[in-house]
Amino acid sequence: MSVGPASALEVSPVGPPQVASSSAIVGIARLGEGSVLTEGVVIRSADSRVEVGTGSAVLDNSVVIGNPTISTQIGRRTVLGHRCVVVGATVGDLCEVGNGSILMPGAVIGDRVFLGEGTLVPAGTTVPSDVVAVGRPSRIVRLASAGDLSRLEALRGGDLSLPPPTGIAVQGRQETHFMGQIYEYKGIWPTIAPSAILFPTAEITGDVVVGERSIIGAGVKIIGDSHGPVRIGSDVQILENTVLHLLPDNDLVLHDRVIVGPGAMIHGCRIGAGSVVEPGAIVCDGSVVGAGSVVRAGAVVKQRSRFGDSAELDGFPAAKIGLITQPLPMPPWAFARSDLPVRGNGVQEP
Repeated sequence: MSVGPASALEVSPVGPPQVASSSAIVGIARLGEGSVLTEGVVIRSADSRVEVGTGSAVLDNSVVIGNPTISTQIGRRTVLGHRCVVVGATVGDLCEVGNGSILMPGAVIGDRVFLGEGTLVPAGTTVPSDVVAVGRPSRIVRLASAGDLSRLEALRGGDLSLPPPTGIAVQGRQETHFMGQIYEYKGIWPTIAPSAILFPTAEITGDVVVGERSIIGAGVKIIGDSHGPVRIGSDVQILENTVLHLLPDNDLVLHDRVIVGPGAMIHGCRIGAGSVVEPGAIVCDGSVVGAGSVVRAGAVVKQRSRFGDSAELDGFPAAKIGLITQPLPMPPWAFARSDLPVRGNGVQEP
């Protein structure tokens, strides 16, 4: 059983923060001395509500989100593995967070916690110090052993001491112009509404249409290079490091007002108007999710599944666990219009 990122990276509390050129900071984050953001990491920090502690590391293609409603704090000399999603959670010191883990708003992780790969810590869950936790949802399987702590010490250069807290305000360098990157495929260029917003590290390829006022977040990949089209409605949000793609002879349709959380994977499917796909969820080819539905964090809607309107979906594979009886609120990890420029700067066909 893997209980951490399994990375050879040794975190150190020495020196300024290191931010990879392909990472993106949206807003202003506080990064401790010696902290590291590796390739493809996205931090969205409204009002400096993301803090990465001294000597900590956030590894490739992870997403960390904080705002005045859901602040995120990552402790000292902690490592988040590849493709983690952390939204409004608190993580202690000297933790190893396994690749692909999802930490939801209000989750609290203690010190010297080992989270297995793909662990989902639900909203409001507390994981105490010195334990190993795995699963979706997370469950504590045992106390951290001497072997776990020995491995942790080796990954920290033979030293588990904690440096003083430090924090340097780092403002986003790449997200100041809303322009995105678009590519043709077999002579077809994406069509982006003038009022849509594409963050610079977003990439859109081929037969893709994006509707008015929609938001395509940092690191998003929308790949329309097969035989089917991708159609994205108006007022849709597709958030950080999400990937949309489809198999040949298929299509992918997101109707108006759909919100797709960070780190999700959306295959050739249809998602009804006003639905929410929470962080880290997967919706597979040929499936249909009805209007006003919610796919919970980390759930997997398997191929050719069909669900009607107002369904609450969760599990692996996802099943209907309830009925949505009230209009879905705006998720706390989504963009508020006040967070965005007054005028969009969409990209049109060359």
